[in-house]
Amino acid sequence: MSELLDLLSAQLLSRELDHAARELQRRGEGFYTIGSAGHEANAAVAMALRPTDPALLHYRSGGFYCARAAQVDGVDPVADVLHSLMTSVDDPISGGRHKVFGSRALAIVPQTSTIASHLPRAVGLAFALERARRIGVRTAYPGDAVVVTSLGDASVNHSTAQGALNAAGWLTHQRIPLPLLVAVEDNGLGISVRTPPGWLAATLAGQPGLTYLTADGADPAALLGTASEAADLVRRQRRPVVLHLRTVRLMGHAGSDVEMAYRTAAEIQADEARDPVEATARALLATGALDAAALADLRSRTRERVRGTLEELLPARRLSTAAEVMRPLLEHRPDRVREEAVVAADPERRAAVFAGQLPEHAGPLTLAESLTAALTDLLAVRAETLVLGEDVAVKGGVYGVTRGLLARFDARRVLDTLLDEQTILGTALGAALAGLLPVAEIQYLAYLHNAEDQLRGEGATLSFFSDGQYRNGMIVRIPGLAYQRGFGGHFHNDNSLAVLRDVPGLVLAVPSSAAEAPGLVRALAGLARAEGRVCVLLEPIALYHRRDEDLTAPYAAPADWDGRTPALGECALHRGGASGGTTAGPHTLVVTFGNGVSMTRAALRRPELASLAGRVDVLDLRWIAPLPEADLVRHAAAYPRVVVVDETRRSGGVSEGVVSVLVDAGYPGRISRVTSEDSVIPLGPGAAAVLLSEDRIAAALEEEQPA
Repeated sequence: MSELLDLLSAQLLSRELDHAARELQRRGEGFYTIGSAGHEANAAVAMALRPTDPALLHYRSGGFYCARAAQVDGVDPVADVLHSLMTSVDDPISGGRHKVFGSRALAIVPQTSTIASHLPRAVGLAFALERARRIGVRTAYPGDAVVVTSLGDASVNHSTAQGALNAAGWLTHQRIPLPLLVAVEDNGLGISVRTPPGWLAATLAGQPGLTYLTADGADPAALLGTASEAADLVRRQRRPVVLHLRTVRLMGHAGSDVEMAYRTAAEIQADEARDPVEATARALLATGALDAAALADLRSRTRERVRGTLEELLPARRLSTAAEVMRPLLEHRPDRVREEAVVAADPERRAAVFAGQLPEHAGPLTLAESLTAALTDLLAVRAETLVLGEDVAVKGGVYGVTRGLLARFDARRVLDTLLDEQTILGTALGAALAGLLPVAEIQYLAYLHNAEDQLRGEGATLSFFSDGQYRNGMIVRIPGLAYQRGFGGHFHNDNSLAVLRDVPGLVLAVPSSAAEAPGLVRALAGLARAEGRVCVLLEPIALYHRRDEDLTAPYAAPADWDGRTPALGECALHRGGASGGTTAGPHTLVVTFGNGVSMTRAALRRPELASLAGRVDVLDLRWIAPLPEADLVRHAAAYPRVVVVDETRRSGGVSEGVVSVLVDAGYPGRISRVTSEDSVIPLGPGAAAVLLSEDRIAAALEEEQPA
């Protein structure tokens, strides 16, 4: 009976916090309802687990939070939740940035998702815990930890949820351990839309590779037993279990929701009769573990505890400046980043990994070859590094960039994934949360868009909503941009980077040659490890295998890495249109990146531009997000004219950001742009009509000649 009493105590706390949330809103002091009324049955799931089991929960998890807090000394769930609801700077997880269920002390990773976008990360974390154990890397969690995640019944229909459940089954089908417990809380409604009767049981029970269990929140004794069975199965078998938890939703979807608009009074009353809090109270009364007076006293003490704490915490202190709000996104430790970036494996290890053929002795390498060498060095020095993605292992990538890595480091660290970009990024997010350094590949830039929310809504926001307590440092490699010609024409191309430039905190770098690529890989690894940054390396496909003199470069030996690894925000200036040259009286600065660097150089070699020889310098931005504002402004100040050469689209492209930086800084010279058109890229010769070209660059530079 003690379990039932513990369950009721957690449920009552959660219910009173729901009432307190509405009271705070009434007073104008709260900004969100807790939304857990009727879902308090999930407290039983917390009780079945250990407080060291990582939890990624949806927004109706008050019961779970209160039950887990009861397992850990020194955590006050009432103060935690009220601080969060009030967006108080004293909120121990978000520091006043959002209403989230999260706690470092309780191993609850904060999530703001309401549509299951946290599920791929949960699958990734469960996978990574076992993978870390196999490669001998310690994580922050016990070796037999279980990952628990939760969502509502309507969210099961979301493509992200279906992809995550499919990935879990795909892994299990191959007998890959996956200690994952998925709690699906079924109240029969998605806001106002009813879940068809029987649909959830049919879809969950039919998931291949997943054990299906079900329990009813209105039967607390059976619920406790089933939750314990589910947790025990996952812990022992290291296989995923789906717990279909039938419950109800009381007091509407949220504070502004009037459910009488779409539900009958009889339906609402039927749900109230199945209230899990009252069901647990009735069970305790029926067994004699509590009498009516003791139950009334427990309710009264719980209510007074919540109300008393509420009054003590007011008035709340809140964030008031942009710097305070953005601090987790802006924190930068360049010395620590540099230290992490230039670390190399010892000489014997490097020699063994490269089979005695060190890349610094191989002569000039192509962009693809330099990336392969840099990834090899990264895997050699960091045991926690994983390379993952579709086709990256056995095939070695569509363009051969990861060729040879599987043979050198085996399938525990270089692995092919299923064809699902959400799963690829979610696996990387989970691996990073476990303390690994994932290097994930999205096969083409055009393939990123169906999974971009994994970077925006999940990856880059984690440090923000946890006040820097949780981070998921990772590198995403994306072959892209619009100049590769495969399958008879431009294919799988996209020249828009707007979706990546718009993610707060994300770092985006683009190499322009083999001279730049290894240093950027090292720099991103340093940012991922030292600051937990979500980093993207966009690799120009068209440059991978070209052997033009200005595109190939010798690979730097580790002793030279410190001088060959750019800091975040450090551009590369090429004098006279070519690296290493000299010029007197420069007139025009071309600001560009990626393919734009080699295209500008080629344009400058044209006879008709001979008069510009030595008068045009090229600034390779390297960093596209955040833009290297200080370095850009500093370099531009030495030139009376700036031409921005941008292979992305004219609207929403990189050039708009560059021009804005210069204008905001008061740059006094003339600025012009040459870009690609605002068009989808066609297949075949028509692509040349809408993409940036050497002809258009040459015309722009000729126009910019001094009078």
